Amino acid sequence: MKKIIFVCLSTCFFLVTNAQEKTMTFSLKEAINFALKNSYNAKAAKNDIKSAKETVWETTAVGLPQINAAVDYQNFLKQPVSLLPAAAFDNRESVVETVEDFFDITRESSPAAPDGFIPVVFGTEQNLNVTVTLTQLLFDGSYLVGLQASKTYLKISKQAEEKTALLTREAVINAYGNVLVTENSISILESNITILQKNYEDAKKIYENGFNEEEDVEQLEITLGNVKSQLNSVKRMKAIAYQMLNLSLGNTINTTLILTDSLDGLVETNINLELISSEFSFSDHIDFRISENNREGSRLMVKLEQSKALPSLGAFVNYGNQAFSDSFSFFNSNQQWFGSSLLGVSLNIPIFSSFSRKSKTAQAKIALENADIRLEETKQRLSLLAEKAKSEYQLSIENYSTAKRNVGLAERIEKKQRIKFFEGISSSFDLLQAQNQLYTQQQNYIQSMLDVIAQKATLENALNLPIK
Repeated sequence: MKKIIFVCLSTCFFLVTNAQEKTMTFSLKEAINFALKNSYNAKAAKNDIKSAKETVWETTAVGLPQINAAVDYQNFLKQPVSLLPAAAFDNRESVVETVEDFFDITRESSPAAPDGFIPVVFGTEQNLNVTVTLTQLLFDGSYLVGLQASKTYLKISKQAEEKTALLTREAVINAYGNVLVTENSISILESNITILQKNYEDAKKIYENGFNEEEDVEQLEITLGNVKSQLNSVKRMKAIAYQMLNLSLGNTINTTLILTDSLDGLVETNINLELISSEFSFSDHIDFRISENNREGSRLMVKLEQSKALPSLGAFVNYGNQAFSDSFSFFNSNQQWFGSSLLGVSLNIPIFSSFSRKSKTAQAKIALENADIRLEETKQRLSLLAEKAKSEYQLSIENYSTAKRNVGLAERIEKKQRIKFFEGISSSFDLLQAQNQLYTQQQNYIQSMLDVIAQKATLENALNLPIK
């Protein structure tokens, strides 16, 4: 019994400890820094850089010495027979007997031979050949171009990681803001429900005393039901918002998160009018630099096709040992081995390819022209996106100021209509309009705060501002 209790307590302790490990606390800045190291895209980008570095070395190694070894073993289950012309010898019969004795061939065991020929078996039944070859590329134009291209590929991979970091920052900001929006929406809706519930109960008592109509009570009941339904929907959205934030951070989606920043605080820190008047330089933008490297890749492809018309030169050194035996005795100490060695140079000269190289070079030049066109298009697009992001960011700040003022006005209007309704001065329809107007302005206000945060993140990416 004690053992069972101990196991249960140990299990509970493990579960509690495990649950605590999955609870994480973040400010927005901390969440961004965490995602830059742990998000799925960030990890994949780092692996792409590692792969690019391996590609550079793979290409470099092509021009370095290469050593290969080969072992060839042959076992003739039935050795081939060769025919020697008997007319080449003066004394045919004596030659036949000598050859048969030397090659261990008898007339009974040897195959039938055409008249005038002597059947002979050359070599041994088993052979073993061991060789080692050293090769060295001396000159190849395509190798030099490939080496440059691999370094460009590495540069592109590093720039892709930088681009991924900017997109990760924007994704975390949006996901963090969405969580805060749902949290604030829940608070506002719960506050509205509290007020509506009291209004409904008060109106019901007044109706029971005969001082208002049943329609007024039903109207309040409909409004209360709608707000409760909206609250349930936002609570479900809250769970999804937290899961989306976990996904952008690189966590498992069910990790418990505690956010330390407030929506109001983030809005205040994200209002920076200096960004609107800041100068934009497309030459430093990551998208432009990526486009430049893509153009460089197209230029190298032209050089690659042109280099294929140049000769290629290589050299090799070969050393080998051969052994022969009628049985498998190659590992015996008395086995005789015969060595050989070879030094060679190979020159490959392209002469005529039926204009296929010319066609490929022309295609590469066309691709280079398209890369120039895309580079110019990138300049114009980035300038436009920067201006658009500035305009939308400024608009979001203006909308936030307007929404903040409007929600205060709507609260005062709804409060006045509520007082008038219970005093019998205004109808339930007037109260309903004031309530709907208040709820709309509350949502607009929360959304305007999120827009300020999100549009600033978009502007920072458009201006290619570095991550601090």
